[in-house]
Amino acid sequence: MKRVVISGLGVQLPDTSISNDELVATFNEWIARENPRRLAEGQEPLQGSSSAFIEHASGIRARRVRYPDGVLDVERMAPIVPYREDHEISVQAEFGAQSARKALDDAGVAAGDVDMVICATSHLQRMYPAMGIEIQQALGTSGSALDISLGCSSASAGLHTAFNLVRTGAQKRVLVCTPELITGHLNYRDRQTHFIFGDASVSLLVEAMEDDEQRAGRFEVLDTRLWTQFSSNIRSNFGYLARLHQANPRVVDMEGLMITQLGNKVFKEVTHAGHEFILDFLRDNGQTPEHIRRFWLHQANARMNGMILRMTFGHDVDHDRAPIILDELGNTASAGVMVAFEMNHGDLKAGDYGLICAFGAGYSIGGALLRMM
Repeated sequence: MKRVVISGLGVQLPDTSISNDELVATFNEWIARENPRRLAEGQEPLQGSSSAFIEHASGIRARRVRYPDGVLDVERMAPIVPYREDHEISVQAEFGAQSARKALDDAGVAAGDVDMVICATSHLQRMYPAMGIEIQQALGTSGSALDISLGCSSASAGLHTAFNLVRTGAQKRVLVCTPELITGHLNYRDRQTHFIFGDASVSLLVEAMEDDEQRAGRFEVLDTRLWTQFSSNIRSNFGYLARLHQANPRVVDMEGLMITQLGNKVFKEVTHAGHEFILDFLRDNGQTPEHIRRFWLHQANARMNGMILRMTFGHDVDHDRAPIILDELGNTASAGVMVAFEMNHGDLKAGDYGLICAFGAGYSIGGALLRMM
């Protein structure tokens, strides 16, 4: 088996930030328009929202949005995503290629020396041609490409796959690209989910090393792991079969097909599963939580991360040990854990251990044990 290193990291964030106050103002204006109709029809009125509720529930204060136009328009409440002809690069591949180029530059590796691209993301713009192949085309990499989707564990699943392909010698260099344009799949009229997600694109270059090789300032990947268990508590029902549920299959009603979640159940069940996953994964690698200098956890909910770490350590853990970026970026789905990694690793010293751990729909959990060289 070959040694494996993350040789390059790249992050692309949208310029536009939307605050809780802005999002809540639009949501509550829509509620004020909608409730008279509901009351006239004998339905229960909808409950308004507040910035305080959002921050308490999630820790999120703002989120980045790649296509902000339309989101705060009470008549629309959805982003306006530009139409692209088939001969033009798609919006998701474009977003992915931007972070991928940064990762290649960081590694000092030419695109032609990459022999596989994995597009690992919670939501794919289309099923085929694979988004990974389009990103491969945009970058000019060699070899092959494929897509992986495992909810908010997608990027970790991509790293798991790349690690095992590289260490066995099946591939030499694998680019894991995670372009999350998840704001396009949000129902901005759903109080429980409209505030959660933001957009981000992140890429990692994973490659083989010689047995005696040292890459100062880079992370060796020591082990990775995936765990899944079926649950409908976080669910998206949008897909090509959805049109056949409609009386007129040419007009698809999106209501009920976008992201939904049972927040309280998810919090309880994922917190327990994440805690057990971390302990088991570290134990199987001869480690304890105290040996890990930094935890890069899924950036979905600050309270959930705090609870997992409190259960794991027996006490509260600060930002230095387990950084939080979701307060300003929102939940960037599977990209979040890797964005936290990219933004919070430069101060680690040779020999320090770090743990990447993401969890989400499925349920799914993905982890990677790293050591700074």
